[in-house]
Amino acid sequence: MAIHNELGAWGEEQASVFLQRRGYTIVERDWKTGHRDIDIVALDGGTVVFVEVKTRRNRVFGEPEDAIDYRKLQNLRLAINYYVKSKHIDQEFRLDVITVVGTPTGGPPQISHFEDIPMY
Repeated sequence: MAIHNELGAWGEEQASVFLQRRGYTIVERDWKTGHRDIDIVALDGGTVVFVEVKTRRNRVFGEPEDAIDYRKLQNLRLAINYYVKSKHIDQEFRLDVITVVGTPTGGPPQISHFEDIPMY
């Protein structure tokens, strides 16, 4: 596995633990359809939460959330729509973004949680 993939997997694990500590239930991780994926699918009470995780070693090249551009949102929207239809989801859902800054050997990561990101 490439180093950036290892960092991403570590970041997704950190985000999952973060959510679980806040009472979320993790339903799926790294769900894929074709070339699109959803990092985490969780439940926050009765709401399905689709979570995009952005992990960076540091902020030298900007904030991790800045990597979520129009194209990324479009791919997320398509993946979420497919997930909702294929799983027959009939409850509320939203998109959240979690950023993780740090490394597995660098001490506790800095985690930020952005809730209810507009998909359009």
